[in-house]
Amino acid sequence: MAKIIIYYSQGGTTDLIAKTLARNLNADLVRIHDLKNREGFTNRLFSSINAFRESKTDIVPAQVDLRGYDTVYFGTPTWSGNPTPAILTIIDRCDLRAKDVILFATMDSSRGESTLERLERKVKLRGARVIESFAISTKDKSQEQLINDTEAMIEMKDLRMY
Repeated sequence: MAKIIIYYSQGGTTDLIAKTLARNLNADLVRIHDLKNREGFTNRLFSSINAFRESKTDIVPAQVDLRGYDTVYFGTPTWSGNPTPAILTIIDRCDLRAKDVILFATMDSSRGESTLERLERKVKLRGARVIESFAISTKDKSQEQLINDTEAMIEMKDLRMY
């Protein structure tokens, strides 16, 4: 079964987790880039508002062809309890009919579950079947701890079987 991990990462933490998943699960990897400036206090504030409103944004790549994949992972940081505009935009552009989807969120606080719930609603509307989801707390963790937490999640959720 072919797997792909599609994710957005601003600060690099979600990138590290996505790369750890890809390496351990033999999955292809596509990082979505948001073309809007999200750096600085004011931009971060508006980014959180955009995430809450589920606003779309300009992204690269603009689309991802999923025809060769059985399982699709979507990963995003949590912004004020919401998925990022970049990941919401790519989900809306994907044909997810008959795809098995696994969702993951990274978070500094405890609001990853609400992010996962919103993502699940979005992908189901696109025709996907959510088979698993998980959140990884990133607050005050080293890269080594994040890798270990991700590998432990792979084992705990038995993600190699998908």
